[in-house]
Amino acid sequence: MNRRLSQAPLQRTIAEVPDRPPRLHLVFQKYDPPLYFVTFNTHRRRKVLANTQVHSRLIEFAKLGEQCGIALGRHVIMPDHIHAFVRGGIDFVLTQWARMLKRRLSNAISAPVPHWQKGFFDHLIRHSESYSEKWEYVRQNPVRAGLVSDPDDWPWQCEIARLEAL
Repeated sequence: MNRRLSQAPLQRTIAEVPDRPPRLHLVFQKYDPPLYFVTFNTHRRRKVLANTQVHSRLIEFAKLGEQCGIALGRHVIMPDHIHAFVRGGIDFVLTQWARMLKRRLSNAISAPVPHWQKGFFDHLIRHSESYSEKWEYVRQNPVRAGLVSDPDDWPWQCEIARLEAL
């Protein structure tokens, strides 16, 4: 005896399925323009970043970005990773910006390529409390790593543009 289970008929047509889950706008507010917390790691966590050349290139890159409506705020360059806060205009694409930043910083790194781990980590800052918490975590990074006893003594950090969480 050959029994086959019949398929249940589709309850909805494709035209009835929404592009995004209903009520998503209630869960996530629109942040315009968004403020991102990003982290870039070096390839195999090589310690090639915490130096004057890389920091100078980061500042130059940020100054060029300002002409395009991209603001790089507080940041800390650690030996093997970078934490930064960035905000762009309506046409800002974070992945493109990250790719350009890595390319620019690679010009200041004397170690052989590859310099960067693929991709990056990002987090959308949703309110000022989150921004303060993230910044304090970033600011304390050199202390936790045993590089300085006071975070203000770490030379490869600053605030280029003043950014606020909306």
